[in-house]
Amino acid sequence: MTALAAGVEGSSPILNISIFGAFVAITLVVVFRASRNNKTASDYYAAGHAFTGPQNGIAISGDYLSAASFLGIAGAIALSGYDGFLYSIGFLVAWLVALLLVAELLRNTGKYTMGDVLAFRMRQRPVRAAAATSTLAVSFFYLLAQMAGAGGLVALLLGIENKVGQSIVIAVVGIIMIMYVLIGGMKGTTWVQIIKAVLLISGAAVMTVWVLGKYGMNLSSLLGAAVDNSPKAGEALLNPGLQYGGTATSKIDFLSLAIALVLGTAGLPHILMRFYTVPTAKEARRSVVWAIWLIGIFYLFTLVLGYGAAALVGPTAIQNAPGKANSAAPLLANALGGPVLLGLIAAVAFATILAVVAGLTITASASFAHDIYANVIKRGAADDKEQEVKVARIGAVVIGAVAIVGGIFANGQNIAFLVALAFAVAASANLPTILYSLFWRRFNTSGALWSIYG
Repeated sequence: MTALAAGVEGSSPILNISIFGAFVAITLVVVFRASRNNKTASDYYAAGHAFTGPQNGIAISGDYLSAASFLGIAGAIALSGYDGFLYSIGFLVAWLVALLLVAELLRNTGKYTMGDVLAFRMRQRPVRAAAATSTLAVSFFYLLAQMAGAGGLVALLLGIENKVGQSIVIAVVGIIMIMYVLIGGMKGTTWVQIIKAVLLISGAAVMTVWVLGKYGMNLSSLLGAAVDNSPKAGEALLNPGLQYGGTATSKIDFLSLAIALVLGTAGLPHILMRFYTVPTAKEARRSVVWAIWLIGIFYLFTLVLGYGAAALVGPTAIQNAPGKANSAAPLLANALGGPVLLGLIAAVAFATILAVVAGLTITASASFAHDIYANVIKRGAADDKEQEVKVARIGAVVIGAVAIVGGIFANGQNIAFLVALAFAVAASANLPTILYSLFWRRFNTSGALWSIYG
């Protein structure tokens, strides 16, 4: 997300803050109630393996559908049409890789982290250190994107123009995220993600029906209106090549990006860690099937929302808004239902950011405590409850503080690049190493280290 300078015309800052506050208050109550059963490391890291496949599937969709999915893709479709929708295709196809190659085997061989899988038949200390390094790198880039996105989104809705105000917003998001993780562990974080997924998919569904209703529930009429209201793009809005078809380099860029999106998803640490919250490999597989359905339906909604923004708001208005492409969904909400719908959709986007950063933080802190502290520094001799979980909680605070500082510095940077970088690292370092470990008998410690560090 880029830096945003002013509020959306017609938005009500007081209403928006009230809706934000209500969401945070409700989720904190849920997190506090969930935390009462956190007694062991298994409870803190993997929610005691107590969630069902459908519950975990909803939580996975909540973890995966970030602000980039909601705001970024809707904006990309509004401005680039078909080429923008190709992002959705890449993100969705990625789940077939996770379902067919990773989910069940990961649940069978692991305990809490990616390092568990790699250390299953290799030398523990060097492989765990490498796995933790990769986990922290991916989580850091992803956290930067979400934190800076939070500053941008709230600045857009509350009309905060100066950098100091936006920095305060980023700090508040970071503090709330740390509270979720410290109080609730994985169990509390999972319930936040379930609530967020329900809100996000419901909000997108309401807006989708509303947009289609304006065109007699006829998708062709909507597409025609989007073309008519996009004079510069015209018919090109419906055809491939508007953004990526100009040169051979841009086509290679898109191919590279698509590969990173498809392969990176199955290597994202905070997604991999979700497979440990279910009791069996069968439930892990069920959870991915649920996630595929929910994520697929959501991305169909973004197709309507993107073209709806092009038809009802127009690319000129979107480009001139403070957040440019990222403003498409909020501007569409404002055009459909005024300040109330804008406030609700903005709160959903804000909830999206909070849930994703909480998932990233607990993953990074768990990897540090379980892989680095317990198995590298303590050589497996750390007490299950007292020491390891305490280190994980301290790690969450440190990671949260680093994310706040990093988010403040990243505010105004090209956040789409940071998200793509996280996917690229996951695709090139994590997924090959996991697949080699699971399927190649001769794969050894040296190969794992070269695969990750290389």
